[in-house]
Amino acid sequence: MITEKPAAPKINTRDITYIALSVALIAVCSWISIPTAVPFTLQTLGVFLAVGLLGGRRGTIAVIAYLLLGAVGLPVYGQFTGGLGILFGYTGGYFLGFIFTALLMWAIERIGGRSLPVLGAGMALSLPVIYACGLGWAWIFYHPDGTSLWTMLGWYVFPYILPDLGKIVLALILVSRLRRHVK
Repeated sequence: MITEKPAAPKINTRDITYIALSVALIAVCSWISIPTAVPFTLQTLGVFLAVGLLGGRRGTIAVIAYLLLGAVGLPVYGQFTGGLGILFGYTGGYFLGFIFTALLMWAIERIGGRSLPVLGAGMALSLPVIYACGLGWAWIFYHPDGTSLWTMLGWYVFPYILPDLGKIVLALILVSRLRRHVK
């Protein structure tokens, strides 16, 4: 007996429009740099908003599309940069972490639904994934000299925890207000 696989949900014009707007949102967020003792961008906020507003499937497509546009050289990354040199450069692990973040948030959505508490849990659980990817990438490719883990955490993780938690709060507020407008 041959059984057919259920057809994958199709992407329609509305989905493509929302995905494109989310790619633009992530790009704009990556261009906004907050000058503090350790400067940071709002790029993670853009990723959280894309997945939070569009759901796991469309949000993941938006994150991957964003990274691909930057990979081909469009200036969608921080400081209006793009290209493979940036994608696979010093901060490449964080870019990889964005893909895993979107996938993790999608998996959590599939298990727990799309409520704000579930979305907040997905965002909170994804931060260590982003940090691990960014830290691991930098440690392997840029600090093979045996720099201590505590030193690496001080450079790549600790300064960003509070700003990133603030991004989660802001993302949840924005998603709660905007989600009803996104179909």
